[in-house]
Amino acid sequence: MEKKQIRILLVCGSGASSGFMASNIRKAAVKRGLDVTVTARSEAEIENYINDIDCLMIGPHLAYLEEDVSKIIQGKDIKVALMKPDYYATLNGEQALDHIVTLFK
Repeated sequence: MEKKQIRILLVCGSGASSGFMASNIRKAAVKRGLDVTVTARSEAEIENYINDIDCLMIGPHLAYLEEDVSKIIQGKDIKVALMKPDYYATLNGEQALDHIVTLFK
């Protein structure tokens, strides 16, 4: 990854699933020696965090938010990605971190 620290916001419907995923991403990052902060919130809170993140990961069931998010982040250097169902369903932090790392290459 190019940046020293990556600030990530994960969003899902209520923030519960993304909370577990955030924890698993943190564990994966520690194993790899990567400096990341991962916050999990509901989609209703995106605008509250938009000025404090480098990356926004959206739960796969919230794909309909991508267009709205594009408008919210307009002009900001924020990577946005839809989490893949395969790693989201199993809360696989390693695979989610792999996805995040590719956004910053």
